[in-house]
Amino acid sequence: MRFTGTYTALITPFLNGKLDVAAYESLIERQIAAGIDGIVPVGTTGESPTLDTKEHIEVIRLAVEFARGRVEVIAGTGANATQEAIELTQEAEQLGATGSLQVCPYYNKPSQEGLYQHYKAVANSTSLPIMLYSVPGRSVVEIGVETAARLAVDCPNIVAIKEAGGSVDRVNQLMQVLPEDCSIICGDDPLTLPFIACGAVGLVSVASNLIPDVMAKLVRACLNGSFDEALALQSRYYPLFRALMTWDVNPVPIKTAVAIAGHCTNEFRLPLVPMSSVMEEKLGELLKEFDLV
Repeated sequence: MRFTGTYTALITPFLNGKLDVAAYESLIERQIAAGIDGIVPVGTTGESPTLDTKEHIEVIRLAVEFARGRVEVIAGTGANATQEAIELTQEAEQLGATGSLQVCPYYNKPSQEGLYQHYKAVANSTSLPIMLYSVPGRSVVEIGVETAARLAVDCPNIVAIKEAGGSVDRVNQLMQVLPEDCSIICGDDPLTLPFIACGAVGLVSVASNLIPDVMAKLVRACLNGSFDEALALQSRYYPLFRALMTWDVNPVPIKTAVAIAGHCTNEFRLPLVPMSSVMEEKLGELLKEFDLV
């Protein structure tokens, strides 16, 4: 299996402290109708650190149920403890997920050898195709280029890496060492065009929670080599991309935007809190400029 195309890093909607199942199903239906290739439940954008294990597994189960085989379900099953990542990944496989997103273990600050052994242990525990997830802004350490290459060679089911470190040159470096069948996936909406121009073959998107049709069109244009069309879309929507990633910590702006658009409640779990009223009003005005409310 090769990951390519547009994947939505799904928000997790809450209602009165519980998972809002109806809103979650509706969100997934919107993604599928818009032509998204896959959904990624319980990643960073899905507030996975605030879910307990039972909830984490339930969100994956519901994503598989609601998708009904129409799109890929790449379950966020990474953890900072290797055994926990293994258990979550095995649960996701049993539930019918089509892949696993494995975040770089956070807080522990493992060495590159530690990262290699961690990912190798997870890969050996499952038959699911795995997408590595390097996001140093969250986990402090990044998956080294040589470590990623080593894993892709030694573990046949490690088939992709989501790059969310903001460096186009990292894509160039990875292209030099990864096997041809190992996909590089962009993890930052504003960098979609330059990443794909340098060899990435897809995007895990935050903005697609709100504008799935636009993001799917942008990625298709890039992959088809229609870079004039892609640049026009990127230029048009860049102010929105930037607002969703910089006006507060992700996923606060995107969930707020989706709530303003009427698709879920604006509810978070501590330690995440809502945007200030001033910033929420500013975000609402921006959505009006894009005819999203």
